[in-house]
Amino acid sequence: MQAIRGATTVPENTVNSITLAVTELLDELEKRNNLHPSNIISVTFSVTKDLNVIYPAAIARSRPNWDRVSMLDVQQMYVPNSLEGCIRFLTHAYLPSSNQVSHIYLRRAANLRPDWSLPQPLQASQSEVESQV
Repeated sequence: MQAIRGATTVPENTVNSITLAVTELLDELEKRNNLHPSNIISVTFSVTKDLNVIYPAAIARSRPNWDRVSMLDVQQMYVPNSLEGCIRFLTHAYLPSSNQVSHIYLRRAANLRPDWSLPQPLQASQSEVESQV
């Protein structure tokens, strides 16, 4: 069993913005770790206090094969001057011992753990990229 961490950010507190970010984050989690949802034990999502229009677990639960993953949403502890619009996760999953764990830090959240961040996936449009900066 391995623990996998990750985070992303959103430019605004909207269902669409959060859905796009969570989808991108979970796509990268599965792809970079060659992970199938049937091997995921649990996921705890945390969001900053400024995000309150949809639960990340509700988005995840609608994904293929994610309906049996145990998930929990919590609010991230508030620390003044910390990164806003941030969605984090802690995943516990079964991975072969030969697999190197790839932690997923996207968008502005890449600054949280630059030692774990990988090159960013291609974004849908230039305007979305500019709004994330």
